[in-house]
Amino acid sequence: MIRAEEVIGTIRAALEREPRVNLHGHPIELDFADGVVTVAGEVGGIAAKKLALEIAAKPQPVTGLVDRLRVEPSEQMEDGTIRDHVCNGLASEPAFMEYAVQAVVKQDLEEVRGTAQRGLDRVIEVEVNDGLVTLNGRAESISHKRLAGVLAWWVPGSRDVVNGIEVWSDPEENDDELVDLIRIVLEKDPLVNAAQVSIHCKDGVVTLDGAVPTPNNKRAAESDAWYVLGVNEVVNNLVITG
Repeated sequence: MIRAEEVIGTIRAALEREPRVNLHGHPIELDFADGVVTVAGEVGGIAAKKLALEIAAKPQPVTGLVDRLRVEPSEQMEDGTIRDHVCNGLASEPAFMEYAVQAVVKQDLEEVRGTAQRGLDRVIEVEVNDGLVTLNGRAESISHKRLAGVLAWWVPGSRDVVNGIEVWSDPEENDDELVDLIRIVLEKDPLVNAAQVSIHCKDGVVTLDGAVPTPNNKRAAESDAWYVLGVNEVVNNLVITG
């Protein structure tokens, strides 16, 4: 039988080899029991979080994963402030004009925009606990679900986003849909000129090509791609011209 120490050692060694995780700057706690790995701690960004979880799930004896990783927020915010920002972002997004937006406050639902009726097909519920944003409800497409998740990630105080929104139409799980959604996200980001970026995707691996003026523009474009649910890797080939 493989001992827990061996599994943890294997995962930790793999994390050490991935510079984007930066294990020394952001230590990660690992636990393994009954085939399940628990990953906890705070990482520097969304890429580090996704990569760390992927690495932790790879060893052969691992059959389950408990995600307790949080992303270091770019700004400290109270939960109520984060919730308000997420709700306002959803309510002001043109793609969600026909959606009811609700906030979960002390386990009660408060209407932010629209009135959610029983059986309503378009509704997004927002709950925030210790910087963790949880999205529930029902959306008409996988693209809408993914866009809601990105808007939640864009709030500076968000430490994690759990996207539990159900999709009631047939999900279009394909590379073209991911490319289209990433293009929309880049167009909404004031730090990115989407016309300067070429996007390609294969099996969840996104490649960004083109030229941008500053390192901030390059980092923002990569983060935007990582924020999209279903993206497993981002290859950032953007050239800095400034």
